[in-house]
Amino acid sequence: MAATSTAPLANAPWRRYLRHPMFLTGAILCLSVVLLAVFADLITTRAPERTRVSQAFTPPGESYLMGADNLGRDVWSRVAFGSRVSIAIGFATVVLAGVAGTLIGLLSGYYRKLDEPLMRAMDALMSFPAILLAVGITAALGPSATNAVIALAVVYAPRTARIVRASTLVLREMDFVAGARAAGATDARILLRHLLPNCLGPLVVQLTFVFAYAVLAEAALSFLGMGPPPPAPTWGNIIADGRDYLREAAWICLFPGMAISITVLGLNLLGDGLRDLLDPRMKIQES
Repeated sequence: MAATSTAPLANAPWRRYLRHPMFLTGAILCLSVVLLAVFADLITTRAPERTRVSQAFTPPGESYLMGADNLGRDVWSRVAFGSRVSIAIGFATVVLAGVAGTLIGLLSGYYRKLDEPLMRAMDALMSFPAILLAVGITAALGPSATNAVIALAVVYAPRTARIVRASTLVLREMDFVAGARAAGATDARILLRHLLPNCLGPLVVQLTFVFAYAVLAEAALSFLGMGPPPPAPTWGNIIADGRDYLREAAWICLFPGMAISITVLGLNLLGDGLRDLLDPRMKIQES
């Protein structure tokens, strides 16, 4: 009786995720960055904008965990509060690019007449290097967090649209879609109730990578002065502030660079793990 009652727990879906080392490592790294952003007020002792010129270039130690920059600002505080900006911009980019890309992909894959014009527009956007297109859009709109999100969403929505379109092209020819159409289901119902849920697997995986790309791109935009304007700390503008002092105070660039690397690594590992776990072929092999 005991063996029977514990069998469902042993085969619970969440145990597959906990047993996957790549997914687990990525989840831990991402959760660490999220906790850093949420509890930045509690784990730092100095305001990130507070300057103390007499303490400029203080090396990492007891008084300054990650050292001080050229104006005496605490690098640890700036990195912690900068994580909020990177996470917020990355998440907002994922939401906008996910919604826009999913809508375009569903319409393009389901309606043959819309496929050609929509996909040619997406190809036109994808023909530009991502960072150059983001720089151009941000330069036209002006430097701000909102404009950075808009620019990055425009850049990465086409990639999401192509993933959803590819899944929709396969799903629309399946019997369950033909059955729903024969039963009198409207196109909207077929798209939302039958096609969209079956596209979520590859879509979720793609959006984790979009999140990683957005964090990198936001850091690049901030480094170029096209992200959130100072004095708001971001990982990109912290590195930009310290680039002239690499020989005297390498820690100004080192720690925000490490934060970017850890975040992107965590998101990529999370995406790779989800790709394995959501692949139906992997489930068949495990069973």
